[in-house]
Amino acid sequence: MTVRHPVLAVIGAGPAGLAGALAAAAGGVRVVLIDSAAEAGGQFYRQPARGLGARRPQALHHQWRTWERLRAGLDTHLAADRVTQLSDRHVWCVERQSDRFAVHALIGPEQEESVAVHADGVLLATGGYEKVLPFPGWTLPGVVTAGGAQALLKGGLVLPGRTAVVAGTGPLLLPVATGLAAAGARVVALVESAGPADFARRARTWAGAPTKLAEGAGYAARLVRHRVAVMARHAVVEAHGSGRLESVTVAALDREGRPLPGTQRRVVCDTLAVSHGLLPHTDLAEGLGCLLDGPGVSVDEEQRTDVTGVWAAGETTGIGGSTLSLAEGHIAGRSAAARLTGRVPDPRGWAPAARARTGLRSFFAALDAAYAARPARWTEQVTDETVVCRCEEVTAGAVREAVGTLGAGDLRTVKLLTRAGMGWCQGRMCEPGVAGVAGCALTPARRLLARPVPLGVLAAPADPSTPQ
Repeated sequence: MTVRHPVLAVIGAGPAGLAGALAAAAGGVRVVLIDSAAEAGGQFYRQPARGLGARRPQALHHQWRTWERLRAGLDTHLAADRVTQLSDRHVWCVERQSDRFAVHALIGPEQEESVAVHADGVLLATGGYEKVLPFPGWTLPGVVTAGGAQALLKGGLVLPGRTAVVAGTGPLLLPVATGLAAAGARVVALVESAGPADFARRARTWAGAPTKLAEGAGYAARLVRHRVAVMARHAVVEAHGSGRLESVTVAALDREGRPLPGTQRRVVCDTLAVSHGLLPHTDLAEGLGCLLDGPGVSVDEEQRTDVTGVWAAGETTGIGGSTLSLAEGHIAGRSAAARLTGRVPDPRGWAPAARARTGLRSFFAALDAAYAARPARWTEQVTDETVVCRCEEVTAGAVREAVGTLGAGDLRTVKLLTRAGMGWCQGRMCEPGVAGVAGCALTPARRLLARPVPLGVLAAPADPSTPQ
């Protein structure tokens, strides 16, 4: 008689998903690891395409030894048939079917065919995505997200340009600036809207995290070595160019976040890598009806959501970096293995990870408070002609008219009146900017589908040959 092992579908093969998959497989469940990339690693451990023949991929990463341990563990479980890895699968929906789940995923780069993975439990490790708020000129070719510039470098071994400005706010700017500089780009400035005083007020928190302090000092040393000018308490207020980016205007900010008169200066560059922080990917969790806690998925001490059989770990629960993601993924995997096999979870088994999680959550809460999410008065710099929804080419003026003249009082009404957020991305990228310009609260969208899906896929039956 064949014994069927419970199946855990892990969605996302970044640090949280990998840690969760390894812990769950070691605990006696069958794991199906699903990811949209061709190789495991997520954004943090993004691997160059195999055809590029990268000789020293570790030069593009830090914490490479951690990645090697994760990769070796995954290979071991793959060889023992405890883990099935499904790459190039873009999950668009997870639905509950009686006491099991169906995970629907589009296949490959064309995404014209879908498969379904059936599982007893689901671990959501879908990570985060960048928040980029609009400003005049942000749609020019040559303006990219900071994470996009990093992805080009790590995954394609390509520089987005030769002369770069890295701007916005948040810890992501540091590895992007140093990575571009180390790869040969001339990074003329790192423009950060937070200032030294924002960090000095939390000195006690930093003192309690020596590893993070050392990491920050390492970035600072590399910035000095590559002669990158750091412009704290500054912001890029406009990008300029005829056909593509040629320069940006940078200004110092006052305490209210307004550009100080007389401080504006033009910086010549062909690339602007910009980011205003990260947001958790919660589309799949929202589709399942999981409770949110602020922008992230709400979880308990075992990383369980309020939906039975669904765990969440990593940046989908809140932005906190790779080390926190590893801790949360490990806890989620051990909890899922115990509960899906009918055992009572023993928190002593993940005690070190729980201690790391507590400390890192406190650290990143303080870090969030120190970084300005963008100058408080950023909307004042957005002209009426500035496009705020790129898919539908909706301007800030149209959004302001919807609020001031037509009486829109919430983001949904703004969307209905202007089509902002009705395009290809369905508001995933533009909602923070549209909400800011409109002066509306940014509320969960609760989209039924986590990504655009061809109508033919919705009409076709699921592929029954997918691993069960």
